[in-house]
Amino acid sequence: MIKARLYQPSKSAMQSGKAKTNYWILQFIGSSEKLIDPLMGWVGSTNTLQQIQLKFESISAALLYARKHNITLSVEKPRTHKVRLQSYGDKFR
Repeated sequence: MIKARLYQPSKSAMQSGKAKTNYWILQFIGSSEKLIDPLMGWVGSTNTLQQIQLKFESISAALLYARKHNITLSVEKPRTHKVRLQSYGDKFR
């Protein structure tokens, strides 16, 4: 059975809004060991599923896809950001 993780990406440090974070990513977890090339020292693998990331509009669509293709999922819930509202003058107290 294929294993994968399902998560919602966080916003990058370069953006202030939440654009391009309203989708879910299904990323396959590799089960094969890494191989080191003796000449160049590069790390590789024979498992090509590690290179695939699938994007879904909703978590329900991703769960349906995983159930249909017999994929075991570990779902990571998105972290919520707590916003503290304060006035401009509170910074100088």
